[in-house]
Amino acid sequence: MKDKILSFLQSGLKTSKRLWGELLHHASVKLEELRTSYWALEASTRARIRFAAISISILMFGIVIGLAVNVNRPVKIEKTDKSLKIEKTGSMELRLPGVELNPNIYIFQTAVKVPVPVELNVPGRLAFNAEKSKVLSARAPGRVERIYAFDGANVSIGSPVIELYSPDFISAQQEYLLSSKMAKILEANKSMSDLMADASITQQAAANRIRNLGVGEGDIKGLEKNGKTQANLVMRSPLEGIVVKRSVEPGSIVNAGDVLVTLANPRELWFLGSVYEQDIRKIQKGQTIILRSQSYPDREFTAVANYISPVIDPETHALLIRCDVENAEGLLRPDMYVSAKLKVGDAEAVVVPQTAIVRVREMRYVIIKTASDTFRRFAIKGYDLDGKRFAVTEGLEPGMQVLTDGAVLLNDRFAKQEE
Repeated sequence: MKDKILSFLQSGLKTSKRLWGELLHHASVKLEELRTSYWALEASTRARIRFAAISISILMFGIVIGLAVNVNRPVKIEKTDKSLKIEKTGSMELRLPGVELNPNIYIFQTAVKVPVPVELNVPGRLAFNAEKSKVLSARAPGRVERIYAFDGANVSIGSPVIELYSPDFISAQQEYLLSSKMAKILEANKSMSDLMADASITQQAAANRIRNLGVGEGDIKGLEKNGKTQANLVMRSPLEGIVVKRSVEPGSIVNAGDVLVTLANPRELWFLGSVYEQDIRKIQKGQTIILRSQSYPDREFTAVANYISPVIDPETHALLIRCDVENAEGLLRPDMYVSAKLKVGDAEAVVVPQTAIVRVREMRYVIIKTASDTFRRFAIKGYDLDGKRFAVTEGLEPGMQVLTDGAVLLNDRFAKQEE
């Protein structure tokens, strides 16, 4: 039996050697044919074949390496106990067990109600105070001989503004000088007291005629003292301010009633604001208005409402409210747009810094701490106080721990959990 097995194995070995030899011979023949065919190809085709062979080799090598290092090994994912609870009211509660917030970044304050003013936002603009502005107009036909103060020039009371040549002014001076001489002659003759009274009346009438042409008292006294008529009428400023607008040029012919220049005092302005219909019942004269301008964001200008229009503007459906604005430093300018807050009462609210307010679309939220690892975000109502503080009128209750610093950072956690 043993001999048969050995004989069978030897026979199988010989057969295997023969088959292996035939396979090698066949392979060498095919390899020679393949080599001959390869070198028979064009150079560009051989280059493409080499590139494909190299690419396949690199791919196979990568697969072998990947299998060797086991790229798909299981990764341990740690589970956290973070959870977000959304209430029907839209409020959110977030638990962060095991997470301790940095007290230098996340600062909480206890909510306390304090008295705050109830204010209305009143958009508007500044304008010259019309009660303190003046218009110089021609009171008789004439010609502009000289302009002393052009647009923007500073003027004081009595300073010359425009010089006119006017025949009516010359005749009025002559009439005044004649009546003055007659009055002096009759005054020396005591026997003509009746004529003296008439002469005085005539003299005063002549003086009034000169005044009506725009001549000042100083010029009238100078005329009476010198006894000589002036060729031109000098129109002087009745106030201290600036030339806002000039309507004539040197050499212009003017008629009685023509506007020559407009004068105003830039230190005294008006604020003209618009109050919407739904807020009309809240306003009244004497209320305080706080004005702010983008040019001076850190400055406040205080005024008092002194006029409320009796009619609604048909175009804007708003009510005009006005107040005098003291501009002693000259910081404000007419036609400057300003934002105003009209104080209409007092109330109690929780005042928090603007950093505590989280704005999401049209809503405002605050975040409070309800436990050591639990936080709640909910909507509130209120209004801005001064750009730095916010008065919460609905939502916050005294004693709540409000996140005043770091609210935006913690809100990101709410947003991620919500997703």
